[in-house]
Amino acid sequence: MGLVILLAILFFINEQIYKRITAINSSLSISLLRKIFLYHLLLAGVYFAYGSFNPTDSKHYFNVLNQLDIDWLETLPMMNWGVFFLEYPFMKFLGFDYQMSMLLFSWFGFIGFVFAYLFITENIKEKVIVFGRYDLLKLLLFLPNMHFWSASLGKGSVIFMGVMMFVYSVQFPKKRIVTLILGAFFVYCIRAHVMFFMIVGVMFGIFFGADKKLSKGAKFFLLMAGAIFIYVASNSILAVANLEQSENLVNDFTEFASIRSEGLSENAGSGVDMSSYPLPFKFFTFWFRPLFVDAPNVLGFFSSFENLLYLLLFSKICNKSFLKFIRKSNSVVKMSAMIFLLTSFAMTFVMSNLGIIMRQKSQVMYFGFFVIYFYLADKKIRERNYWQQLKPNTNDEEYQAQNKEFIQFK
Repeated sequence: MGLVILLAILFFINEQIYKRITAINSSLSISLLRKIFLYHLLLAGVYFAYGSFNPTDSKHYFNVLNQLDIDWLETLPMMNWGVFFLEYPFMKFLGFDYQMSMLLFSWFGFIGFVFAYLFITENIKEKVIVFGRYDLLKLLLFLPNMHFWSASLGKGSVIFMGVMMFVYSVQFPKKRIVTLILGAFFVYCIRAHVMFFMIVGVMFGIFFGADKKLSKGAKFFLLMAGAIFIYVASNSILAVANLEQSENLVNDFTEFASIRSEGLSENAGSGVDMSSYPLPFKFFTFWFRPLFVDAPNVLGFFSSFENLLYLLLFSKICNKSFLKFIRKSNSVVKMSAMIFLLTSFAMTFVMSNLGIIMRQKSQVMYFGFFVIYFYLADKKIRERNYWQQLKPNTNDEEYQAQNKEFIQFK
């Protein structure tokens, strides 16, 4: 009964969110968001069924907190304190059981998709069709691996929600200060180092973006807030790798990464020794593996289909025109590219288990997808403008003859 009541409450909250969204932008598709929620619930059910027969972090988080008789603030010194801190009031004050906790955190993951939708549609107005028939926006919003790893009690759902809230709000920090602070908190309490990478990405976009979207006041606010956060949270960030007292960060991080990578490889049957890989192949492994032949299990085999899709999408930017685009791109694109590359770079040094890679990369892949989407939309607009400018000056036969080479290329 508690699960049914909670589900009804979440549906009601969703409808209020949809009303707020349409009040801001009436062109957004509420029916699409409703479909995403139902799809997300379906994947949450799949995860729950999977967890019934396999050990999962969700069981660990619930069982540990359920057995402890502590106050709310006493969760702060715990390892992975963010999940316990957020879970505590619902379990201890409201009496949530395991199923209700799973549903609640799954809803957190859905909120991440809502903000991902808002972030993408606010910055990209052009509809892009890929592989001959598929709407790229819908394709990205219904990727099963993204939903699966953000549909359960654990870090994945919370950090995905926080990341998307933050990047959506950071473009208008004064107007969206509440969601900006909440998003930053959710990311920080789960993975402080990811929050650091996001701030570096924002600063990079501010300094090197080609647009003038942010006012000088907003830029100053973001730079000061970012600098203050890095100063205050520096120990928390370094504590992730036990480097608070380090006198040589580079050497100590390299040693930590080596030990961490070996440990992950030894403790699971899907380990891969990435320590000797060159950097490009480390990136390839993190972004696109497993790929059928090295799938560690049935779940990895199904993930291989999605990884193949990732590979095909990334192949669309393997050309000279993309380099020209990224050099002249705006602050949002540069921010997304920097967050994607920095986070991927850090994770490649400590990830050596394909099962963990499948889960961890869901936090950052949307930044790479956003850059690809923006590039394809920009390319489509430029091609359309080229044809529209040229065609009025020629008849159809002259037009075809003069642009034969361009038509073939297109």
